[in-house]
Amino acid sequence: MLYPSIDKLLGQVGSKYLLVNIVAKRSKEMEETRHYQMKENEYRSNKDLGRALEEISKNLIHIKE
Repeated sequence: MLYPSIDKLLGQVGSKYLLVNIVAKRSKEMEETRHYQMKENEYRSNKDLGRALEEISKNLIHIKE
């Protein structure tokens, strides 16, 4: 089972396409700057892509429409 679940994330974002774009941009930003919104030991995932998903699930990334 993947964490966080896609159902929870879609409830916050609204569309799979928007979710993919946001996660891709955030993970690239993490890779380039090494800036994280949480402490590194608080993440479940070791990869930036999973960490970006976790940040969205914890409402650390806000989407303006």
